Amino acid sequence: MELDLGPDRPLFGISVAAELTGVNAPMLRAYESRGLIQPYRTEGGTRRYSEADLASVNRITTLLAAGLNLAGVEEVLRLEDETRDLRAEVRGLQERLARKNAKPAP
Repeated sequence: MELDLGPDRPLFGISVAAELTGVNAPMLRAYESRGLIQPYRTEGGTRRYSEADLASVNRITTLLAAGLNLAGVEEVLRLEDETRDLRAEVRGLQERLARKNAKPAP
């Protein structure tokens, strides 16, 4: 049996996440309430953070250190997600066009 320790596996409790990111637990809860992060919740409601969640917290703190407020951080993260989605869509369209152009003309 192989143990999954990938970046999306929720492994860390809030106190460990706070220690690893340097962000206190109340701020982690504030980020969650604004929808900036979505840690996994156990059946009992305990938050569990993954490496990907910790990377998101680090991105948030970087943007805050650059002078943005939480509303600005929210907008930047939304725009980054939208840009990532649009780039994936463009890649898909480019691949489709390349396949279409690679077919011999009838």
